[in-house]
Amino acid sequence: AIAFQLMRERINNVLVIDEAPAGREGPWLNYARMPILRSPKEVNGPDLNIPSLAFQAWYEAQFGAVSWTQLGKIPTKMWMEYLIWYRRVLNLPVKNLIKLDTFEPYKDIQKVSSHCLQTNTKKIIFARKLVLATGIETSGEWWSPPISDKVPKEYWAHASEMIDFDSLVGKQVAVLGAGASAMDNAVAALAADARQVSVFCRRSELQRVQPFKWLSFPGFLRHFSELDDEWRWKFMVHLLGLRESFPKETWERVNQYSNFCLETGTPWQDLSIVDEKVCIETPKGKFLADFLIFGTGFVIDISRRSELQNYTDLIALWKDRYACPNDETGSMLSNYPYLGDGFEFLEKDLGTASWLRNIHLFTFGTTMSFGPSGASINAMKFAVPKLVNAITKDLFFDDIDTHYKSLKAYDLPEFAMLGDSGEVAPNAPQVRRLEDDSFD
Repeated sequence: AIAFQLMRERINNVLVIDEAPAGREGPWLNYARMPILRSPKEVNGPDLNIPSLAFQAWYEAQFGAVSWTQLGKIPTKMWMEYLIWYRRVLNLPVKNLIKLDTFEPYKDIQKVSSHCLQTNTKKIIFARKLVLATGIETSGEWWSPPISDKVPKEYWAHASEMIDFDSLVGKQVAVLGAGASAMDNAVAALAADARQVSVFCRRSELQRVQPFKWLSFPGFLRHFSELDDEWRWKFMVHLLGLRESFPKETWERVNQYSNFCLETGTPWQDLSIVDEKVCIETPKGKFLADFLIFGTGFVIDISRRSELQNYTDLIALWKDRYACPNDETGSMLSNYPYLGDGFEFLEKDLGTASWLRNIHLFTFGTTMSFGPSGASINAMKFAVPKLVNAITKDLFFDDIDTHYKSLKAYDLPEFAMLGDSGEVAPNAPQVRRLEDDSFD
């Protein structure tokens, strides 16, 4: 969507790289185990308010308007089919199996080091702007509690991993966490004929309120980033501290199974192996399981990102700009990057790394500064234009001397008079300046 919006703004020298094979990008065919999206089917996302690019238009072209009215929410696999079509019909400049390794400033641009996973060859890319649009976990890493180290890895997996659910047939499975991802993995284990699946939650009651449904209105999604720090902090402490509820469809699916068990108010205190099973110690006693799934989310910490860890001391975080409370929630949110108006990184100390203004973040790590944006379908129609507008502004301002010289050199008449032998202005509504400073 960012690449498309850049091209709409006549920024055509754009490249998108993705380490996944073509058609396997993102979470949708990997660890997104919900059968349907959590967003309503009418939501505008990467279409950026162009009706013919909307999911509804794509769906109705294949199945008809009547089928659309009968559709509940969007099937996850169908959403991926739509995204593949979107990429193809827009002819987006995407190169797959290319992994970003590092980047560094080089003169007035960025030197991006990457390598091809298929050929294991390295490639250097020079770019004026670098946008890191790498998903929900990629301002940190997926997180499992320290007690996971107490049992061998073959006994557990994080919900983000590729899990062989067929191997769980007849097994006792324990899931830690009661968010949407944890519940989706519980359903997947139940559907694979696990003997019993128990979900453990440290809260005494399930979180059944979905606060992100409240904030899905234009005022919040478009203008949250314009609030002062105090208001942004207050909103996000409440929203991210409250966490999200899983949708009612997930609750209905999991309750179809009589071998599903929910243990609220039951945090895991210790793990050990007893007779080839995992013994889980809780305030309510001990539980045995054959396999564990940690639905414990991710942690925001740019020092854990290989492409960012060299710049940890240079990039401003919220704790560098705001007096964050030293409680559990405050400590967690204080590590979010403190971003500029165009999603760009800011210097922790003024004058130490001005080149960071050319590195833009579009991940879940933008949430403290912009609200739902870099990892939200609902917010794309607001966030993507805001990011691209910032890029076009920077490019224009940075090239202002060149633009002024170009204007002064522009001398093509709109029409020729008798006896003229020179060129006239093209019929196009805009003039394109060539590399030799002539005009086309």
